[in-house]
Amino acid sequence: MRVLLLGADGFIGRRVADRFFTDPELQVTVLGRRDSADIRFDLASGSPGALTRFLDAVMPRVVVNCAGATYGTQRDLVRANTVAVATVCEAIRRSAEPARLIHLGSAAEYGPVSIGAAVPESADPRPIGPYGVSKLAGTELALSSGLDTVVLRVFDTVGPGAPAGSLFGRLAESLRRALERGEPQVRTADLSAFRDFVDVRDVARAVHAAAFSAATGVVNIGSGSGTRLRDAAGLLVRAAGFEGRLVEEGRSGGPIVPGQDPGDRPGEVLWRQADVRTARDRLGWRPRVPLEESLADVWTEIACRV
Repeated sequence: MRVLLLGADGFIGRRVADRFFTDPELQVTVLGRRDSADIRFDLASGSPGALTRFLDAVMPRVVVNCAGATYGTQRDLVRANTVAVATVCEAIRRSAEPARLIHLGSAAEYGPVSIGAAVPESADPRPIGPYGVSKLAGTELALSSGLDTVVLRVFDTVGPGAPAGSLFGRLAESLRRALERGEPQVRTADLSAFRDFVDVRDVARAVHAAAFSAATGVVNIGSGSGTRLRDAAGLLVRAAGFEGRLVEEGRSGGPIVPGQDPGDRPGEVLWRQADVRTARDRLGWRPRVPLEESLADVWTEIACRV
């Protein structure tokens, strides 16, 4: 089966590429901005017509969109997460043989949710901030395109290759410096919130499963459990062998408890936990890599970096 992979240089995209290239049933073509891509193309600035010509040359049965941006200005986020998706959808619609589209969304599209509860795909999205808004706009474009589309709404992804700007990428680098310098403490952001962590390799498995499935609509991809950031950070500290202490900066509000109204602390997402039954039932997918292993691998990669 021919697959066109977009965004293979990103955190998730690299693992999806690894997974796809090891499957002898797949013939993978990579499209992106870098020289390593089979086809050089910028989704944020290129025209749908030009992309359609590439689609007609490759004739993929599946297009996987892992492209996007997590950081940047509002303009950057809209171009990468919304305009680029519009270009992809229009190009596929114009192509001679429209492909199935697998688009990677984000749990940030949900925004604040009820604390203590698993959020289902049917929940009304209420994103806060330009990233969540731009991702939701991209999801809505994909779902309303009329194409054979599944959106994998990915929760908080961790594991080897974690971006330097991510919470655990920054924390791992801070722990490394502290160990090298013999410093007794490491400063970090507020760790009171809860997140649903899923290993990047498990996300790649979900994308692979979606390529062979008939699932459409939104499918949550997460672990199915909410973990306090402080507890997750403790796993990384333990993996590093750091015996000092973490100092949280910018803490706000009181403790987070089940049943708390998310409106008590406006502008914050206090809780994330995915309802993953749809992924189990429609993709045959379950997470496999435990959080402790994910974070140990984050540390191993940072510790071995020259």
